[in-house]
Amino acid sequence: MPLLKFVHSPMLKFRVIVLLFLTLMACKDDKQDLTGSQQTDSGTFDHQKMPARIEINTKASAILDQWEAFGNFSRSFDILYRARNNEDLILALDDLLEKEKLLAASEHPEIFNRSQIKSRQKVVRTFLLKARAQALERRDATEPIVEMFEAYNAYRNQFNLLVNNPLDSKLILDEG
Repeated sequence: MPLLKFVHSPMLKFRVIVLLFLTLMACKDDKQDLTGSQQTDSGTFDHQKMPARIEINTKASAILDQWEAFGNFSRSFDILYRARNNEDLILALDDLLEKEKLLAASEHPEIFNRSQIKSRQKVVRTFLLKARAQALERRDATEPIVEMFEAYNAYRNQFNLLVNNPLDSKLILDEG
């Protein structure tokens, strides 16, 4: 053993060999742990944990039915409920991103052309991008999808609030 020439004692040689063996075994176990953790993050998501959508009341619905970009965006969310694997999820999220861009660029109905609506739409977009990144990295996207649906429900609920709130904030702020 040319590597162990500097070690003169047989007991010391034995200790060095055992130490090398243990070091190699420790490295082997780490590699198995890494591949094991990568296999558990297989990019799946639990479609059963997706929350139900908040219903829009009839007043808001009558206005939103005239807004084509919102209708397309809303229908794209239906596709997410049908996605069962990672590939379907990525396609649905890509479609949603395109529809959200069109929605942001579209002309909002006058009653909904407010910062409350636009800010909630940006929050939905943020969680949409987060969910897409998780899906593309083949990680469990369940949590970001649930967060995205919660943001979408808050967005939809804001339509109900604006239609049911008869107070005009401009009248309150302009006391003059």
